[in-house]
Amino acid sequence: MRSSKTLLLVTACLAQPLAGQAPDSLALARRVVAAASLAAKEYALGVVPAGGQITQPEEVDEAKLFIQQAQFDVSGLPVAARANTHRTLSRIAQLLESLAPPDSVNRVTDSLVALITNAAGGPKVVEPLPSRPPSLERGAVVYRERCAACHGESGRGDGPKAKSLKGPPPANLADPVVMGNKSLLDIFRRIAVGTPGTAMPEFAEDLSAEDRWAVASYVGAMQYGGSATAAIFAAVRHQIDSALGRRSDKIAVDAYMTFEQVETAIRAKNGGLASELEGNFAWLRTRVAKADDAERNTIRERLLAGLERAERVVADRPSGMSLFVASFFLLVREGFEAILIVTALMTFLAKAGASERRREVARGAWAAVGASVITWVLVELLLQVTPGQREMIEGATMLLAAAVLFYVSYWLLSKIEAAKWTAFVRGKMQSALSSGSGLALSAVAFLAVYREGFETILFYKALFTSAGSSSVPVVGGIAAGAVGLVAIYLLVNQLGLRVAMKPFFAVTGVMLYYMAFVFAGKGIAELQGAGMIPLTVIEGAPRIPVFGIYPTVESLIVQGLLLVLAIVAAVWAMRPKPKPSGAPSDGDLLRSQ
Repeated sequence: MRSSKTLLLVTACLAQPLAGQAPDSLALARRVVAAASLAAKEYALGVVPAGGQITQPEEVDEAKLFIQQAQFDVSGLPVAARANTHRTLSRIAQLLESLAPPDSVNRVTDSLVALITNAAGGPKVVEPLPSRPPSLERGAVVYRERCAACHGESGRGDGPKAKSLKGPPPANLADPVVMGNKSLLDIFRRIAVGTPGTAMPEFAEDLSAEDRWAVASYVGAMQYGGSATAAIFAAVRHQIDSALGRRSDKIAVDAYMTFEQVETAIRAKNGGLASELEGNFAWLRTRVAKADDAERNTIRERLLAGLERAERVVADRPSGMSLFVASFFLLVREGFEAILIVTALMTFLAKAGASERRREVARGAWAAVGASVITWVLVELLLQVTPGQREMIEGATMLLAAAVLFYVSYWLLSKIEAAKWTAFVRGKMQSALSSGSGLALSAVAFLAVYREGFETILFYKALFTSAGSSSVPVVGGIAAGAVGLVAIYLLVNQLGLRVAMKPFFAVTGVMLYYMAFVFAGKGIAELQGAGMIPLTVIEGAPRIPVFGIYPTVESLIVQGLLLVLAIVAAVWAMRPKPKPSGAPSDGDLLRSQ
């Protein structure tokens, strides 16, 4: 968004509409403002900052056409602005021909916009901003009706009419290189006046301002997969860099105005963060022109870090299906391991002719279930009595869950061979029965089940934290997992089902590692939100919340380390080893006897 918008706002309360101003005069004022602003924007893309050298001739040619288009409309402007507008447009045309520095063109254009704005009634008359966020849904409808024929359904410039058009092909609206430097206002203006020298028509008379804002928002979001919020944050970051690079307090105001489109949503979820960002934007506006390089770098780092946290707050939307699947696998995996160990103990007792001692195993297992419930309650109470440290505790919980999940996934991988699993179960049974004590049997059952229960609590606490307000899929996964566990128990203990351990451990091990990877990224994000660890943004790094991936040095280092450890662990677990004599050839099946 250019500095012209700032001047429009400053003069809003000073200018009054001219008496008897005709609607056509106002429409032409809007056209001239839009065309001149777009000309300055395109020219800056086609000439080096110092001027005198063209880098993209098509951009310079387009800028000249915009100025010519504006000159045609001068005669219809309010009388008070005609003469000065004509002279200023001629001046801009001379600057373009002489390849003047883009900053010089911007300054003259800003003065022109202010002149026309004052004469026409102020910014709220000339370029009224939308009173509410534009509707992406409505923008999609307008786009399909008016734009898709040329630009294509996905915006890649491959619509059915694209090949038959004369002149330059339709722009690829999904390409960040093409669209990355265009603000919402730039797109709105282009929709209004069209693009001279191309097949792009003007829509100022055919579409209402509300529809133009809606389709502009939809087009701006295309390069971000349709996310208007992501488009707004990207625009703010671009404007911050422009303000700092040009030392412009006016562009700094533009950046804050763009940020205001998401400020309400941020304040509703994290008022402290919204206030912090407001303070940093004020710092940017007041110091950008005078600050030295060190101070400007500090301002930039703080704003980018705050915006990264803010985007996580308002934009992260975990996938319902991924939450459901993760929740289901967690309960089935943890519960199934407990079932296997308890079943092994019961089976051993039956073979030893001590079936009457099964009660002791059952007693230890049920005691562990009760202890797990108490542990869950204590964890929740801990979080409630320390609300100020909630983010820190949740972040630490997610990192602990990531570490345990990684260990468990490796443990599963190491037990993927039947002989190893059989030896593990046999060792547990022999240790429990060696003393001949019923308490020992209860203790083994208790520890086996409580370990799974504690892990389950830890994992679900992390999963609920990751889900935020989207907890329904997690609860659904718990319900489905409980039904699955009952079915597994009945099939194994009542029907003697043979369970294929190798594929089961392989699938659940991979799933648990995926969750460890996600929790690691989100745990770091929580601690960054609590201010416990720094937040260093990596420009251009990917943002994939479903994998817990965020563009920060700290989170990517932790996840990179986890990835390296996973590769090392997999290679170590899968290394060739001599097969023990007497090992069963098909012993990867466990069944109740």
